[in-house]
Amino acid sequence: MQANDKEEKLAAIRAKLKELLVSHLSLENVRPADIKDDEPLFGEGLGLDSLDAVEIVVLLQRNFGLEVKDMEKGRRIFQSVNTLAEYVYENTQDRT
Repeated sequence: MQANDKEEKLAAIRAKLKELLVSHLSLENVRPADIKDDEPLFGEGLGLDSLDAVEIVVLLQRNFGLEVKDMEKGRRIFQSVNTLAEYVYENTQDRT
């Protein structure tokens, strides 16, 4: 796979993730375009909390067919939109 193809797919995944985060979480006055790709999702970044993490698990399951059962792995995956997008990309490439 070419790097451009991967980057285009990652960009599309990042855009969809941002839309989902804004529409499904209680992010007042936040637009998808306001979320930086490498901004921390929790704490000082976007300010999400543990309830939001549960909602992200549900979003990944409903929208991408992915499950995150290992919380240590989840902590790494949920660091930023970039890490979420990489996880989705890597785990959905063999699907048609």
